[in-house]
Amino acid sequence: MLNNITLKNLKIGAKFNLLLILVFIVSILGSGVALSSVLQGRAQNEVTSQAQILIQMVNAVRDYTQNRINPLLEPRLETNPTFMPEVVPTFSSKEVFENFRKKSEYKNFFHKDATLNPTNLADKADKFETQLVERFRSEPNTLEITGFRNLSEQEVFYIARPLKITQAKCLRCHSTPDQAPKTQLATYGSENGFGWQLNQIVSAQIISVPSQEIFANAKRTWVLIMGLLIAIFAIVVFLINFLIKKYVILRIRKIEKIAQKVSVGDMSADLKKALMMKLAD
Repeated sequence: MLNNITLKNLKIGAKFNLLLILVFIVSILGSGVALSSVLQGRAQNEVTSQAQILIQMVNAVRDYTQNRINPLLEPRLETNPTFMPEVVPTFSSKEVFENFRKKSEYKNFFHKDATLNPTNLADKADKFETQLVERFRSEPNTLEITGFRNLSEQEVFYIARPLKITQAKCLRCHSTPDQAPKTQLATYGSENGFGWQLNQIVSAQIISVPSQEIFANAKRTWVLIMGLLIAIFAIVVFLINFLIKKYVILRIRKIEKIAQKVSVGDMSADLKKALMMKLAD
């Protein structure tokens, strides 16, 4: 009978350990999912913030060129022996961004005014960029598109905004070849960059930010924190299991032994006293 009682006690301990393990697993899984979501969200916010800062910088350069540089150089377009690309906001923003990319830590950042019918064929939209421009045209209320794509053999986060012809003076170089400066025709020819119309979306302004390292850092942080959580949970489970065995299981076993003696008629005073003390504890 004593062996049966001991077996039952062992089963109670095993069941308690199983319960602790289940709580441990559920807690770790729940914590892992929640932490992963938080870290992924932070990584997403980081790449988005970088892209938005860069696109604001690019637009600041465009506005400066349009409002300050263009009025100074435009009168010289006909008299200057060569075309001055500095009057074009897209050229200025591209040059400034290329200077920014000269530092090694920024070489994987990209900027492009992807245009369906550009004057400079280097700005021509590829298949993916063409879809962005067409979407902006078909969805006039869409002011920004974001997402991920593979570029230069790496995954990047991109932010794209529509570029619309809002000033009639921009059409001088892009309406018909006979209206364009002769130096422009000499430099770029008369086949590309014409036929633009006022208030027409002609380009998608795209900033691409490398995202692999940022998300890799988030993953490494997740692994580190989860490792610490698993270690802490394991220590807590061990301590709880130790305390339960010491202050609960062992006392239950002693009470069962006393109860066994009582069941066979051993009602000595010492036994009664011991039983009362155990129950009081």
